[in-house]
Amino acid sequence: MSKLVVLSLGNGDLHHGFSTVTAKLREEGDAHHKQFCGSLPAAPEIIELYRNWRLVYLALCQRLELNSRIEIEAGGITNVSEIEFRDLCQQLPGKINSWLNFEPFRHIERQLRTQLDPAEEIRVIIETNDRLLQQLPWHLWQFCEDYPKAEIALSGLEYKRKKRVSTKISKAKVRILAIFGNSKGIDLEPDRLILKQLSELAEIEFLVEPPLEDLHDCLRQNWDILFFAGHSSSQAQGSIQLNQTDSLTLDRLKYALRKAIGNGLKLAIFNSCDGLGLARSLAELDIPQVIVMREPIADAVAHEFLKYFLSAFAGGQTLYTAVREARERLEKLESKYPCATWLPTIYQNQAEPLTAWRDWCAPQEVSSVVESDRAIGAIAHKLGRVLLTSVAIAGLVVGARQLGILQTWELQAFDLGLRLRSREAPDPRLLIVKVTEADVHKQKLNEKRSLSDAALARLLEKLRPHQPQVIGLDIYRDFPVNPNQAKLANYLQDDRFIAICEVERAKEDYPGISSPPEIPKNRLGFSDLPVDSDRVIRRQLLFMDINPKSACVTNESFSFRVARLYLGTKGIQPQRNSQQNWQLGSVILPQLEPSTGGYHQLDALGYQILLNYRATDPVAQQVTLSEILSGSLDAELPLLVKDRIVLIGTTAESFKDYHPTPSYSTTSESRELPGVAIHAHMVSQILSAVLDDRPLLWWLPSWGENLWIWGWALVGSVLGWRWRSPLQLGLVTATALGILSGLCFVLLLKGGWLPLIPAAIAGAIATVVTYKVTQPERKS
Repeated sequence: MSKLVVLSLGNGDLHHGFSTVTAKLREEGDAHHKQFCGSLPAAPEIIELYRNWRLVYLALCQRLELNSRIEIEAGGITNVSEIEFRDLCQQLPGKINSWLNFEPFRHIERQLRTQLDPAEEIRVIIETNDRLLQQLPWHLWQFCEDYPKAEIALSGLEYKRKKRVSTKISKAKVRILAIFGNSKGIDLEPDRLILKQLSELAEIEFLVEPPLEDLHDCLRQNWDILFFAGHSSSQAQGSIQLNQTDSLTLDRLKYALRKAIGNGLKLAIFNSCDGLGLARSLAELDIPQVIVMREPIADAVAHEFLKYFLSAFAGGQTLYTAVREARERLEKLESKYPCATWLPTIYQNQAEPLTAWRDWCAPQEVSSVVESDRAIGAIAHKLGRVLLTSVAIAGLVVGARQLGILQTWELQAFDLGLRLRSREAPDPRLLIVKVTEADVHKQKLNEKRSLSDAALARLLEKLRPHQPQVIGLDIYRDFPVNPNQAKLANYLQDDRFIAICEVERAKEDYPGISSPPEIPKNRLGFSDLPVDSDRVIRRQLLFMDINPKSACVTNESFSFRVARLYLGTKGIQPQRNSQQNWQLGSVILPQLEPSTGGYHQLDALGYQILLNYRATDPVAQQVTLSEILSGSLDAELPLLVKDRIVLIGTTAESFKDYHPTPSYSTTSESRELPGVAIHAHMVSQILSAVLDDRPLLWWLPSWGENLWIWGWALVGSVLGWRWRSPLQLGLVTATALGILSGLCFVLLLKGGWLPLIPAAIAGAIATVVTYKVTQPERKS
């Protein structure tokens, strides 16, 4: 969307300054605007500097004997130095930008810069009646350098939109009236040749040094563009040399020009010298736009500007972007024709909208309309077939998905997405005390293959003084404390201590494992992990219904019990929301359903969520049991333990507590992690979601997933319909699948699990089927 900025300088001049400067900003076509106010100081030095620059410019043009479209009078300045002129060319923009850097005006500029994008087209209109201000090269303002699609135009303080005669004439070409005036001393033939190159886009009538009567008659017809090339000036008021005998001001053409504007004249181009006086005269007649040259202009510069402007404007650019492009392309001439880029400018009627060449012609021949209708009908028929094909294929893929046929592939794609994520830092809130195989051999284990009372007592004795927030023991203890271990019995009464048990599995005739007798139910969590058909752990179980006669008497998981105890110290307690979902603070824990993401016919017992593994190995800092008990970490223990969650568990392979996971280890190709590490991932997921805004995994509802699959089937159908070459079709299909994969991966980084495999299958099949179905049509 292009923007319009109107910078109104109102009353004032460079001698006395401008007490009130306003800037109005709006989008093109929008009546609502934002307004910012400021002021500008007096700057008489700019007046003097500009006048010196102009005198030297005119004298330099005369000395260099450049073909100019103005007759420059001799005298004024002699002994012109190009070095002096270059110095003036540097001073003038410096003074202008210094003046515009006045702090009250900088307020306006800062506001504009916060609202504008350098990538969008910007029209900047300088609204003033001060002739000297209009003469200044406003494009040298630093703002125009920073906004490469901005172009500055001039406007008076008063303007209105001309009422035009309503005509129903449809024309296929833009109509141009080209007037070639007195050509004494200049070459107008290139102007004519440049205009004739538009013969396929424009209907052009040439008037060469016409009598005044003929010009009057021609102007009263319907024209879009009025073009003039020849001699002109603005010394008193704007005047042109119509032929070798007639020099006239535009007042003598007032009625004819008014008629032309009423009939639809939209743009006047004066490819001649010193044209601001002409622009002001035409503005009084309410012409929409005028393009003129501020100062005398050499033939070569006039030719180049016209060539580049018409090429850009007729090629589809708006008037403003076409003028800027043509003006900037004059830079290559400045070594011979100084300040060529300073000359072209637009004089704008603010009541008229932004315009483009294509807005001025609208061919509507009956045959074209009929052919267009036929083409639209054929396209609609083909699109209908494409749509039906995509719907049918999407339906088949969704049906196969509901039967669980694609579940294995979907879960594998999900695992791959998790493994491709960039690495995260270990969770600083957790510490894992691992019982290694070496620890197992070194410590005396009891007959239950659990950590001995003495070893556990010594470990807790080391940890407790450093004030951990929670201590979780992920090792079974279904036996009472030895009466000789009074300290351990006392330690187990600590409210910060959480233990585990295992729920019975009636179908397997497995009774489960009971909890330590010393641990009450509110400090107990079950250690059961939900296992997928491929034995991979991808889910986290928070709650489940328990048989009252079970050896494990808690309905809450170990990981959730540890996490809620830690969050409770921060005043965050779990609660049910109106949808009966569990919530911690502002974070809702989305409950898995039998059909969730890539799962279908899932046994969603209890309250389960997806496990968003932390992309790191290990998930938290780890130390061994021997390192703590030996005292080698005594100096570091305060930092390792204070305010952390300490999880104690075994990593010894002899305990057979390893489980497959989606994430690979950085030190092994195995995907298996010990149970304590998996519980640490689960605890970290909850803490990170609540405290760090790390996303939990989410998924679309069934209708959303089905719509997503159909969308990609539609993409495939369109590709199969539009591409004829099998090689090109293969390339664009591969590109589309790459985009699909990239989207799914990016959304997975944000926690979203979208159907990648079904969408890819639907898109690929739809591409092939549509290509085969429409192949006879392409051959015909």
